[in-house]
Amino acid sequence: MRVSELVARTGVPLATVKYYLREGLLMPGEATSATQARYGEKHVERLGLVKALAGAGLPIPRIREILRLVDNPDGSLFEVLGEAIAQLPPYLDASADEVDEFPRARAVLDRLGQVYDPRYVAVGQLERALEGLEEAGIPMTEERLEAYGRHVRGIAEIDIGLMPTESAEDAIRYAVLGTAIYEPVIAAMRRLAHQDVAQKRLRNPEEQEQQ
Repeated sequence: MRVSELVARTGVPLATVKYYLREGLLMPGEATSATQARYGEKHVERLGLVKALAGAGLPIPRIREILRLVDNPDGSLFEVLGEAIAQLPPYLDASADEVDEFPRARAVLDRLGQVYDPRYVAVGQLERALEGLEEAGIPMTEERLEAYGRHVRGIAEIDIGLMPTESAEDAIRYAVLGTAIYEPVIAAMRRLAHQDVAQKRLRNPEEQEQQ
């Protein structure tokens, strides 16, 4: 297909397609003349992936790293997925990246019986989040930790159970996009659950009888 057809198929503007080509995010098409090239389904798939990653707010360097992992997965699928997920926000600043130990996160993971690996970026993210809770005066309690850990693990079991593992590309696409796109869904559902529970528990008896 010509570039005009690629634009029509993907909904990505021509200027953006050309930008992705310049940045190396989209592989070149097969040259048919000095000024034209032919594109195929792989280009449609790649543009769809880049479009989704950009729509999730990832900057170009992060997208480029994910594409590198898709094209050249090096190591076990577990390791590659960890590297890919590390490209998602929230990002740690340079000083946080240099920390070797995360005591708050380690205590939480030990309590939940989960793996503690300080190289995995989410450990540092958890440390920073727990520190923020303490600074706000609402530190994580045992009761909340038990409940959060149980339900979040249930979500993780579903996510990993549904992950395609036929190829590293499919697994990375699923893990990265699933994490980036589903986390807002989980946050919104949590807030709506708060609303429903609060309505049942906090409204006075007179208001409840009128319903």
